[in-house]
Amino acid sequence: MASDDTLPTLKVLLIGPSGAGKSALLTRYCDDEFDPETSAATIGIDFKIKVLNVRGKPYRLTLFDTAGQERFRTLSTSFYRGAHGVLLVYDISTRASFLSMERWFNEAEANTVEGVALYLVGAKLDKADAREVTTEEGQALAEAHGAKFCEASAKTRENVRLAFVDIVDRIVQTPGLIQNARLGRAAGAVALGNGGSSGSGGGDGYGAYLPGGCSC
Repeated sequence: MASDDTLPTLKVLLIGPSGAGKSALLTRYCDDEFDPETSAATIGIDFKIKVLNVRGKPYRLTLFDTAGQERFRTLSTSFYRGAHGVLLVYDISTRASFLSMERWFNEAEANTVEGVALYLVGAKLDKADAREVTTEEGQALAEAHGAKFCEASAKTRENVRLAFVDIVDRIVQTPGLIQNARLGRAAGAVALGNGGSSGSGGGDGYGAYLPGGCSC
């Protein structure tokens, strides 16, 4: 197999309100770990790298976990540039988390290229006995925005891999999406070069804010 650096690279963001379970999903998917004692909110942006085979072809995923707190919103919006897919995550046991998702969908749609793959995840499925959001409500919201949908649990592993595999499958099956994202990233780099700073990571601004990553 080719080295990771030569594989086609896809950029996927995880967004949603603070406490929805984004970091737990990402850690379970990449590291197969779940720490119930870890509840600290993400500061700015965190990321991981994962190689995934879809339809017989390997892809290098750069997975960005964005902070849900309002004070990081300006920082996070710059990371939409060049994104191929967005996982929008809410907590099924907290209705306020779900009610905020319309705003998150609007933000994603306003900052990404046409045809970007959207995927809604109802997290913390292990808390189904205390759910405040029905599966039908989640499905209806996803359909209203042309997104796919599932409920998942980082604690039990249920449907965690499904969400990531499905969004990558949708990316690679969407004509022109990879090229559109590449053009959007290039346009952003030009704009930054004419008066902004993108950090050491080029047009996406990765280097300025990323605390580190892992290849898993």
